[in-house]
Amino acid sequence: MSTPATITPIFPTFEQVCQGFGSQIGMLREMAPKPTHSAEVRVARAIDTLIAETNADEAVWLESCIHCGQCTTACHFFQATGETKYAPMRKMELYRRIYQREIGPFRWWYQLITSPIKLQDLEDLQELVYDSCSECGRCTMVCPMGIDTASLVHHLRSALVAAELVPPELSALREEQRHRGTVFGASSDTLLQMVKTISEHYGVEIPVDKASAEVMVLSSAVDLVANGNGLLATAKVMNHLGVDWTVCTDGFESANFGLLSGDMTLWRRQVEPIVAAAQRIGAKTLVIAECGHAYPALRWNPMLKSEDLPFDMVFMSEYMGRMAKEGRLRLSPLKGKITFHDPCKTGRRGGAFDEPRAVLKAMDADLVELPANREYNWCCGGGAGIFLLERATRLRDESFKIKLNQVNATGASMVVVSCASCRLNFEVGRVKNHWDKEVASLVELVADHLIEPPAAATAGAHA
Repeated sequence: MSTPATITPIFPTFEQVCQGFGSQIGMLREMAPKPTHSAEVRVARAIDTLIAETNADEAVWLESCIHCGQCTTACHFFQATGETKYAPMRKMELYRRIYQREIGPFRWWYQLITSPIKLQDLEDLQELVYDSCSECGRCTMVCPMGIDTASLVHHLRSALVAAELVPPELSALREEQRHRGTVFGASSDTLLQMVKTISEHYGVEIPVDKASAEVMVLSSAVDLVANGNGLLATAKVMNHLGVDWTVCTDGFESANFGLLSGDMTLWRRQVEPIVAAAQRIGAKTLVIAECGHAYPALRWNPMLKSEDLPFDMVFMSEYMGRMAKEGRLRLSPLKGKITFHDPCKTGRRGGAFDEPRAVLKAMDADLVELPANREYNWCCGGGAGIFLLERATRLRDESFKIKLNQVNATGASMVVVSCASCRLNFEVGRVKNHWDKEVASLVELVADHLIEPPAAATAGAHA
């Protein structure tokens, strides 16, 4: 049910959320740890990491690039700047050199004709694999050899973790999650306080730590320390549906800075308690919050065999889309012309295109598709942690203009997103460019357009 008019909203606007994040991100740079090993050790660890992570797939990709340049037509960073160093195929050159020198079939030859890797080589790599690659997968879609550049970039990030060359913002958050298990200080106590605030102020109940539940819902640090509207909206939707659901204090955080930084150990450690909590309560469905990188962190975690798990993992937009197709979401019409931005991870790499559109159709929305949409959608430029990096500002701002121009071409007054990272990047871009478009979260839109369900369904939600 929509928030009654008599209730005064207490959470900040998303523009205010972005401003708050800006100040926090500045502090992260001060908190980042300094390197502790010698240059020789850091280089050796980076090389060893790449060797350990290079299997048959990676070897084939590294050997098969024909330098046709097709990937440059698909990369928003190259298209926005025209600078050849940002061409996806160029980002693989150091990886290919290490592969050829260390484990390739002609390594004896390459050790004679190529120079050893130096720390400066790895330092130069930072901009290419952190600042100018959102791992969106668009280059892979057009590659005639099927090279998965995003996966190779992730291996390079893993090598830079070993070399203590993670960008300071990601490094600080990685350290916080490693040592405290929190992101921006969002702990289980923070979750409980937010649940209490939502219950007392809005009268919306959020079931916490139920012994058993059909559906387990994840939240995120964005919801808990900045934008309580996300968790509020999620609770409204779940209660409207009348499903048996809960949030678990020992497995609620969607954000995974192991994935974003390239720290495989942390990636696994952040996923394990979520999976354990879902198994403990007998969940049949795990709903991932509107957090783009959380989707691959859980759905394609290399340490998990998802086919063996007793529950299904879906993104929030996927879940709402299923409910809309079943006729279980009762929504009032959304006025005005809108367009929809497909998040790279859930869209191009996950295939979840129809579900968010089913939700918009249930609102009778006047949807005008972007000139490039679905699998051809352009990244907003802020994915894979780039929206956090100060030094990536120029690249991020320039690549966002591709998206800005495409939205303008639709004539829509609102762009709907279903990923918090995309939303942050869109909101910053809106402010910087004095853009007259509204940026809206899909789950918050749905919550604002709910039509009160029958009493029986409402009672079931609180059973």
